[in-house]
Amino acid sequence: MNSNVHVVKNILKYTFGLVPIVAGLDKFTNILTNWSQYVSDGFAGMIPFEPSTFMMIVGVIEIVAGVLVLTKTKLGAYVVSAWLTAIALTLIFSWSYVDVAVRDLVMAIAAFSLAKLSETNFSTN
Repeated sequence: MNSNVHVVKNILKYTFGLVPIVAGLDKFTNILTNWSQYVSDGFAGMIPFEPSTFMMIVGVIEIVAGVLVLTKTKLGAYVVSAWLTAIALTLIFSWSYVDVAVRDLVMAIAAFSLAKLSETNFSTN
């Protein structure tokens, strides 16, 4: 059982470490998607810069969160879980990309699960 838990923890650790880093880097290149489309018109009107600049700031936060998962897994997993929940709630409140919001909530639960696994005796972080 402990070896299976260790395997699952490592899969989640590298998933929630590497995916935020890749997504964060993509905020600067828009290879995967045009990230600015996820900024609602109402919110875009409130920020003092272009949505693309805002998404670059988001990218830096995601890169830091991914590195945190890889280096301090428990803390990083809680950060990623909270970040994904915040993104999902923002999308739900604007009622745009609700499918993405649901996916992000599922990922937040998985990141929270990683944090809880990282608190157990068979953890190294």
